[in-house]
Formats: sequence, C-alpha cells, structure tokens
Amino acid sequence: MTAPGAGRGIGNGESAAEITTTFVGLPRDSFRILHVSTGNVCRSPITERLTRHAVRERLGILGGGLIVESAGTWGHEGAPMESHAETVLADFGADASGFTGRELLDEHVIRADLVLTATRDHRAQVISMGHSAGLRTFTLKEFTRLVKAIDPATLPPLEEGVVTRARALVRAAAALRGWLLAPNAEADEVYDPYGAPLTFFRSIGDEIHQALDPVVTALTGVPAKT
Repeated sequence: MTAPGAGRGIGNGESAAEITTTFVGLPRDSFRILHVSTGNVCRSPITERLTRHAVRERLGILGGGLIVESAGTWGHEGAPMESHAETVLADFGADASGFTGRELLDEHVIRADLVLTATRDHRAQVISMGHSAGLRTFTLKEFTRLVKAIDPATLPPLEEGVVTRARALVRAAAALRGWLLAPNAEADEVYDPYGAPLTFFRSIGDEIHQALDPVVTALTGVPAKT
C-alpha cells in the first residue's frame, strides 16, 4: 500500500473518512509534517504552503516521501484560507490553491512524524491528545531554536533520503529540548492575525518564513538561494 500523497504532499481537502481508513499500516518511507494553529485558515495554512514551497525550491520537488499538511484545534472544516493569508503566500511565490480547512483529529496526530504548532497552547493541546505525541510536537519557533543548535554534520546525508534525515533531526531536537530553553514565554509564539489588516498578516508571514528557513535547510541539507 502506498502512502496517500507520497512524493507530492497531501492537500487539505482529504476527508476524515479517508484518513481513518488509510493511516493504519502506512509504510515507513514517508515523513509527515503537521502544522497546527487554531482555525486552520491563517497561520497553519501559511506555514504549510511556505514549507512546501521552500522544499521545492531546495530540491526541485516536494518528493522523497516528505508530506506537509495542516489542521486547526478549532478548525473551520472545509473553509477556504483567509484572503490575506493567500496574499502573503503570493508575496513569497507560494501556491495557495486548493486549500480547505480541517479540524485536528486523532488520526492526524497519529500519522504525523513531526507536529509544529503556532503557540505553546496548541502544543499542549496536541500532546494532551496522547498517541505518544510529546517527543515529536514542538512550537514552530521552538523547533527552529533547537534545529539551529544541531550540527548538520551529525545528520544523515541527503543521499540517504529526506525521510531518514528528517527522523534523525526530530530525535536530535527532542534530545535538546530540556537543555535549550526559550529566553522568554513569547519567544515560541506566532500570534494570530485573524481579523487583522494585511500589514499584520505580512509581518506574521515574515516571522513564519524566517522560522522555517533553518528548518527546511536542516531537513534538506540545502541552504536557501541568496
């Protein structure tokens, strides 16, 4: 059985029924990144699509079994992305098409190899769902801070595959978590731009883009083009 979306990434139009019937027995040749925010119409869609865009820029494809998706703890099931979020993605040349919001389900957490949340509250909610999620769930900015402290030479080379490298990266970040703390409580937060003007959306988009850059570099072994 082939993992749904392997080598192309899963769109957020996937139904709960489809997820429920396919997550058991998935082969281990894929690595799923799940971005989580509240409504799944602003922060997590921006983060999902910027991640896909950055990986494609580095590798030329999303491929290698890397799957990027998102959901919301109070997700607007079936809702479109906020128009300002679409504009932010267009600013970065990323694709906003085909997106529909999802409510976070147990199956999403079970299937995820890495969960990156917008805030500490979202992280706590994911971990409270169980499924041994604690060691693979971080806020986005927390994960970025930990990744920056990891020597890239200690990770498997890209020749061994993005999936192998990604799993090693998550293990290394989890091992560092208790040693490399945030300087303050706000350092790990990405604030909600819902209902705010486009200028605030763009500032949040810049925050997310800057946080993702070292993560994608670590995942792919390829720095961003200057």
